[in-house]
Amino acid sequence: MAKRANTGGTKAPRAQRGLGGLSVKDLRRELVRRERRVGALLRKRERILAKVRSLDATIAEHGGSVRAGGLAIRRRPRNDTNLVDALAKALDGKTMSVTEVSEAVQKAGYATTSVNFRTIVNQTLINSGKFKRVERGQYTAK
Repeated sequence: MAKRANTGGTKAPRAQRGLGGLSVKDLRRELVRRERRVGALLRKRERILAKVRSLDATIAEHGGSVRAGGLAIRRRPRNDTNLVDALAKALDGKTMSVTEVSEAVQKAGYATTSVNFRTIVNQTLINSGKFKRVERGQYTAK
């Protein structure tokens, strides 16, 4: 015969013992206990969700946003024109460096969330056929 594990004289929790050995009266009592617990948990959940909604509103006030999972994401801004057209307008009749033209485009209202916007402008000036390289780092519109 196999030896029983020494439990130290304590009973296992109800969930581990199962409900099979309980009387109908005990089962009803257990159902009532669990229903009360569910009600308390639902009230607690609502309080926590209210706090989360408040935090979401505060995050939105500061320009951030959250998605369903609760992680902040950057929203891509919508511009009236694309970057090539904005650069062409800024360089029309002028010669500027990449830094100057990237600042001029942003001052003119082009919105971006890129931390590397200068690099994006540099690549656009090189790869687009609308711009001419005057000298190293200096560009103008064709």
